[in-house]
Amino acid sequence: MSADTANPSGLSAKINNKRKRQAEESSKQTEAAAGNADGPSNKKKKNGKTKPKKGGKDKKDNPQPDALEKEQRDTKQTETKGGIDEAIGKMDGRLLADHFMQKAKRHNKELTAVELSDLSVPESSFLDTSSFDSPRQLEKLPAFLKAFSPKGSDLSKPSEEKGTPHTLVVSPSGLRAADAVRALRTFQTKESPIGKLFAKHIKLEEAKKFLERSRIAIGGGTPARISDLMDAGSLKLGELQRIVIDGSYVDQKQRGIFDMKETHLPLLKLLTRPEFRERYGVEEKRIQILVF
Repeated sequence: MSADTANPSGLSAKINNKRKRQAEESSKQTEAAAGNADGPSNKKKKNGKTKPKKGGKDKKDNPQPDALEKEQRDTKQTETKGGIDEAIGKMDGRLLADHFMQKAKRHNKELTAVELSDLSVPESSFLDTSSFDSPRQLEKLPAFLKAFSPKGSDLSKPSEEKGTPHTLVVSPSGLRAADAVRALRTFQTKESPIGKLFAKHIKLEEAKKFLERSRIAIGGGTPARISDLMDAGSLKLGELQRIVIDGSYVDQKQRGIFDMKETHLPLLKLLTRPEFRERYGVEEKRIQILVF
């Protein structure tokens, strides 16, 4: 009976061992299958990475050559112009007269037709300077004056009467007028300084005293200060031949003397004063407006 009992127990042990081995083999096969499944997937993922474009940047971050070249051209053009509105210098008298009036209408919409007419600058007052080919930058201002003055005239020669210039240069601001005066020093002599007719660091009384004691050939200033000195009788117009408007210059915001009411309206009031208007287009003691 003990033998019969032993045999079944031995058989049972063998069956258990077999099942254990089968279970272990099945487990190994399952792990191997899982490993094979992960392998190709990882490889695929590795191979599926997006390769960066040449240069290490994608198209969005790397502008096209055409765009870069256009930007460089635009920058170069802006630098070349150097704060100059080149269109102004290409206008003749008719176009300038119309330009002045159009700006007056835009800046002074509250004015009536009659009031605007009083501010109109006649076409006959302008000297056509469109033939001047050089850039209208301040270093070219002396050459500009020489180009449109009578042949053989001496622009540095002042009148015998004090405070009586032959040329007035009108700028949009005191700072710009100071720059213009520096550019005009080529015409300055010991007997005839360039007149500083602007309010930048110069009080009205100081300017009046300067004109009362100085013989000047050329004066540079702003519309308001020039008008004040005319009203005071310190600035005399008996030998005035030309009014040069610093018209091509624009500031960092691309605004020139015609583009702002606070500069354009005083300019129009100056240019249409009776002392000037009566001498536009006449033969004797003629005054001409030159737009630089």
